[in-house]
Amino acid sequence: MLDWNRAVDAVVAAVAEVRAALGNTVDFGLDFHGRVAMTMAKVLLQELAPLRPLFVEEPVLAEQAECYARLAAFTSIPLAAGERMYSRFEFKRVLEGGGIAILQPDLSHAGGITECQKSAAMAEAYDVALAPHCPLGPVALAACLQVDLVSYNAMLQEQSMGIHYNRGAELLDYVINKDDFRVEAGYSHALTKPGLGVEVG
Repeated sequence: MLDWNRAVDAVVAAVAEVRAALGNTVDFGLDFHGRVAMTMAKVLLQELAPLRPLFVEEPVLAEQAECYARLAAFTSIPLAAGERMYSRFEFKRVLEGGGIAILQPDLSHAGGITECQKSAAMAEAYDVALAPHCPLGPVALAACLQVDLVSYNAMLQEQSMGIHYNRGAELLDYVINKDDFRVEAGYSHALTKPGLGVEVG
């Protein structure tokens, strides 16, 4: 709910190291993962603002979504949320309440391509960017890329290729068309195969 100053200082020091290592050539986001209450989120957002993270994800839990507008009014850091919201109706409530700069629906949880495309279009009407949540496999990633490619407000695409929690297996191990998922200069290409564009074997 509220932590000691030394804990805040430790967070700021860790993020300062990231900014020092990357300089201003690489942007990074921070994920609070809803692990702090609004009072603590407010403190952290204020202390982290000079380090200019690209966004803070889930400053509070989705169940506390009414706090997003109050937090956004308090900070210059864009706020992101959505991985724990499961339909366009939940997103509608958050968008109407204000405060979110980046909407992050998870296609595997929030109704698939059609439902998330509706959520993306609704976010666009509120001038909110889209960054689908996808720490999952290649089929989910391929579905996300389909939504990204038709969404004017698509900004980022989370993916888990080469990430630290892939132990003993890698995201593309059972994908035949691995090269179609290459990332060049930070960008993915449109998948060219039929359907979702992923061949598994």
